[in-house]
Amino acid sequence: MKIGLFCLVEKFEKSVHVSMKEQIELVELAEELGFDEAWFGEHHFNGFSVIPDPSLLISYAAAKTKSIRLGTAGFLAPFYDPIRLAESINVLDNLSDGRIDAGFAKGGFAADNKHFLKNADELRELMFGNVAAIDALINHHKSLYQSKYISFENINLQPKKIQEKIPFYIATFSSPQTIEFAARRGYGLMVSQGASIEDCKSMQELYKQTAGYYPQIMMLRVFCVADTKEKALSIARPTIDHFIKSMRAASSSTIQPKWDHENYKKLLDERYAFFNGDNFLNNAILGTVEDCIEDIHEITKEVKNVHLALKPSSSDFETNCSMLKIFNSKIKPNLK
Repeated sequence: MKIGLFCLVEKFEKSVHVSMKEQIELVELAEELGFDEAWFGEHHFNGFSVIPDPSLLISYAAAKTKSIRLGTAGFLAPFYDPIRLAESINVLDNLSDGRIDAGFAKGGFAADNKHFLKNADELRELMFGNVAAIDALINHHKSLYQSKYISFENINLQPKKIQEKIPFYIATFSSPQTIEFAARRGYGLMVSQGASIEDCKSMQELYKQTAGYYPQIMMLRVFCVADTKEKALSIARPTIDHFIKSMRAASSSTIQPKWDHENYKKLLDERYAFFNGDNFLNNAILGTVEDCIEDIHEITKEVKNVHLALKPSSSDFETNCSMLKIFNSKIKPNLK
């Protein structure tokens, strides 16, 4: 199992500037603690999770680290020119000395579709076409390519990647189409913080039906460790609820909510089906050290080839740092 950090650049009481710097500091700490990977999301027009350009954050993280792998979870593929994104990924691979994992998602928030001039009904097909084209350019060095949405010829993509092959991952919420697309091409899967163990097992089984083997699967997970499970819930619940409210606002193009720790319970009745806070918490690595060890053992017992990306879930930076240190000193040594 690989252990990673999930990065969303969340703005609570502090400025965006400080939130970005603290996110990179968490990546540096994760490397110091021996984490294998750090994964960066992508959100646009969002005043809470302020991460519209994961490439730039990864380039900065690459300059501040030496060994931790750096991935995207993921590039919103339909909104990119695939040739330009292929160039950017190869630049990142060079800057990081070959530490890049390329994850892709289809997106779908209303503001994204509006401002990037995309039809919501075409996002999945656009993602498939763009990712296939990027793979052809990066990993297969093709100079000629044609599909429904993109075609190119006589392309000499520069620079070339450092790695022999850059691993690709595709985000899915149990979509058979997406899983089969990934399986036909040998890509890994990325699943949300709300995906259950049973969901992940089903996805891997469907993948195997097409590919003949189980995929690498990157599982995002809320992480919160404290002296008691009740204390951990009291830390994580308000931040998760605020995340849910913010994603709802971003999806519907409304004003971002102001962070309000005292009134967070008002968010409970305003959830999306897509971003389900109860599912986030039900599938979290959360509680005492012993609870967290048990949660992870349940995952590794049932799911194969796991990349576990932890999302420390306090609104306080120092608490998040402390939780990562506890994971390293008390949880990680007890994992099989």
